[in-house]
Amino acid sequence: MPFSVCTRDCYDTCAMVSELKNGKLSVRGNPEHPVTAGFLCPKGALLPKWFHAEDRLKRPLVRTGERGSGSFIETNWEEAIELVAKKLRKTIEEHGSESVLVYQYAGDRGVVNYAFPLRLFHYLNTSMLDHGICDRAGQEALRDVYGTAVGMEPEELKNQRLIVYWGINAFWTNLHGFMLARKHGLEIWTVDVVRTETAKRSDRFFQIRPDTDVLFALGVAKVIIEEELHEEAFVRENVYGFEEFKNYVIKLDFDLVERETGVKRETIEEFAREFAEKRGVIHIGYGLQRSLAGGEAVRAIAILPALIGHRFGFIYDMKSIDKSYAEGAFLRTKPAKRIPQIKLAEYIERGEIKFLYVYNSNPLASLPSQNRLRKALRESDVFMVTHDIFLTDTALYSDVVLPANTFFERLDIADSYYHRYIALNEPVARLHGKSNSEVTRLLARALGIDDPYLYESDEDVVKKVLELNGLSWEELKARGFIKAPEKPRTWETPSGKIEFYSQRAVGRGLGPFPEYRKFEGKYPLRLLTPTYRMTITSQYHNTHGMIDPNLYINPADALYRGITNGDTVEVFNDNGSIRTEARLTENVPRGVVMLYKAFWVRLLGWNANFLTGDETVEKYGNGSAYHSTWVEVKKV
Repeated sequence: MPFSVCTRDCYDTCAMVSELKNGKLSVRGNPEHPVTAGFLCPKGALLPKWFHAEDRLKRPLVRTGERGSGSFIETNWEEAIELVAKKLRKTIEEHGSESVLVYQYAGDRGVVNYAFPLRLFHYLNTSMLDHGICDRAGQEALRDVYGTAVGMEPEELKNQRLIVYWGINAFWTNLHGFMLARKHGLEIWTVDVVRTETAKRSDRFFQIRPDTDVLFALGVAKVIIEEELHEEAFVRENVYGFEEFKNYVIKLDFDLVERETGVKRETIEEFAREFAEKRGVIHIGYGLQRSLAGGEAVRAIAILPALIGHRFGFIYDMKSIDKSYAEGAFLRTKPAKRIPQIKLAEYIERGEIKFLYVYNSNPLASLPSQNRLRKALRESDVFMVTHDIFLTDTALYSDVVLPANTFFERLDIADSYYHRYIALNEPVARLHGKSNSEVTRLLARALGIDDPYLYESDEDVVKKVLELNGLSWEELKARGFIKAPEKPRTWETPSGKIEFYSQRAVGRGLGPFPEYRKFEGKYPLRLLTPTYRMTITSQYHNTHGMIDPNLYINPADALYRGITNGDTVEVFNDNGSIRTEARLTENVPRGVVMLYKAFWVRLLGWNANFLTGDETVEKYGNGSAYHSTWVEVKKV
């Protein structure tokens, strides 16, 4: 039976075994995999339904009506590719190569499927996307402290006693990691604004207010240092700027910490003492750093494991292999113009983008400020091509839509940003569409390009990537997965140590220590837009049909507005408005409301990104700030 790997944008990256019987796909977890351990999450169990979905695109489409209207005619692949190539060539001739932007992200994380198309756009010297939508601010913050965002690998959990899930709903988004912690008997704590399913299953839950992670973490550090609970020898030998940081947190006003976080001093002291005694590790979530305060929050949180003697006592990211060969940036002949991902609408408005090629992504569901983006596309002359499995909201706005295949229909490999295992993905069957690499080769041929790197086979790319990383193709084929060895690790900071006093942050115009800043909006309620259990951003809405469109609001906030459970409400701000039903819950604190993110507008009529803004955190790599959105709610 073929080996498969789920290439969704998910921590776990599950290794699977697939089988096709009587034309029907079945999947199960590979029981030999040490992390994903032979079981699948609820979304993974439904992958055959996704693979066999009736609404998969089968033929290329060319737009005939207004953008978003759904007016298309079918065409064949030859004519579609020729049309795209002709328009691409003309755009470069008339407006220059930088007027072309390839917009891609991690909708499919197969190494070839993700990276190979970029070879063509590097060869053409087009503009490239600067990916700030997901985990950028946290990455920058961790580099400020450790010189890297790569933390400990999950198999090390067996040697730990306590894990703190900070701003991550791991039971939904990292199920295998959560179960691994349970398997090894770790005590589980959660720090979050919302009482999530993870919080409900944790041994302890610390509920804080939005943006106060910085203060909570600094308060914990203050107690650990003042009560001399830190690992003195480790800190003395491996930390840069400890004495300065000590003087900084000693001056911290605990009344301020209590007042802003909503957590009593005694509770913070208990956290600090037990965290130090149990030498806790912290899984830092991506959600909390998608805010104006997110970078500073991660920097403060990251200091805590080092205080108690961990070299890399956090989980955030995992860069196990170098995949750059697959992308082929060496084909460029001039530096790339980088366009911030969150700022797509702005660049379209300014006329800097004339040709937009989208794959592995659905920006008309996932990007913030959807009203602005859709208006910019409707009013511009940008030529837009989307390569996707389904007629997504992005495809609806495109001039040409090319059918994509699924990962069950092609050869690839996938790494993980949670563990160090590389998994093999073998083709099971061919139903519809073409892979990203197939389309790239067709476009290169239609453009008359003869560079051999644009025609390299998927298997050759995979073998070369493995070879460059010292990994065996034969072993991977035999087992279905292989572990990338960990190289000796150092702290890649200016001092070569863990930097409590961050020289890198100072170089970017930030303070040497994490600072608390209170953010307030024009509207009274803070909107949080996390991911839903049965979707991955916008994926699976159309196939699984399992969404939760309700607005969650605290009963006190609802009472003040005359809202009862089940009422239809309008949620609005200057970016837009949506209508949905209210659900009253104590899981959401006062002053906060919650909508799950990025459902399909063409199916639901709206999504939360009609309310979110496209502001970025410039000093943290133009990271996104989805969760720094304020709204008002009224009963309709």
